[in-house]
Amino acid sequence: MILSAYPDHPSLLERVKQIKHLALDMDGTIYKGSTLFPYTAPFLARLKTLGVGYSFLTNNPTKSTADYLNHLGKMGLPVKADELYTTTQATINYLKMNFPDAKRLFILGTPSMIGEFEKAGYVSTADDPLDEPEAVVVGFDMSLTYPRLCRAAWWIKCGMPYVATNPDWVCPTDQPVILVDCGSICAMLEKATGRNPDVTLGKPQPEMLDGILNTHHLKPFEVAMVGDRIYTDILMAHRAGAFGALVLSGEATLADAQNANPQPDVTVQTIEQLGELIELAKK
Repeated sequence: MILSAYPDHPSLLERVKQIKHLALDMDGTIYKGSTLFPYTAPFLARLKTLGVGYSFLTNNPTKSTADYLNHLGKMGLPVKADELYTTTQATINYLKMNFPDAKRLFILGTPSMIGEFEKAGYVSTADDPLDEPEAVVVGFDMSLTYPRLCRAAWWIKCGMPYVATNPDWVCPTDQPVILVDCGSICAMLEKATGRNPDVTLGKPQPEMLDGILNTHHLKPFEVAMVGDRIYTDILMAHRAGAFGALVLSGEATLADAQNANPQPDVTVQTIEQLGELIELAKK
């Protein structure tokens, strides 16, 4: 359903009334680039007044948890570490569960991302044919160099386990540039090697919601995934059985929403309108 105003939709309001927690995408939803949307802080304050919890999820692995907390703090949003879950954390958890003996990784990622892996006990291997890894991890690498790209392709071609942190093609930005994201880097590697990632973490994988569900003892229908992308945020909500709220403040357009499959449960211009809808339902 696409709403520009809120007529009486009993079934929608009843569905929204059940929501106890919001999983909030970040870039394109609460801010864009380094610019906090002016309605974000009032929206979060409204949620607290209504007794609705929230957590931040992001498919952007370029920053460490500490970097994100600092970034949000500078924008006036004090966030605790347990309120944040990134695809770097999801990738680390996946490797620990599925490749417990793999400690040496060739990583295409920013220094902050690589630092998160090293903090978790992994060794980041060098661009050296003699420094052999046990798996390849590809992320949204804003520090990407051609030699490291070629080395990643070599290890992928050699058959190493290959994990991508997220499927996004581009990253939203408030600057006049297109930020080529992890999905596009993996598409380039697929053309060079003939291989797609063995697994791609992050949204739309429904497991990205597991931390919220387990920590807050919630059922999927009690959680709303709020984001600006149909193929990550809304698809994850659909796969997880959660409520999918699409905002048009980032990547997706109204035409995208109208043609989306699966359809969002609700489409609004911004989280400000979503807050109005939640308040209407709760009353």
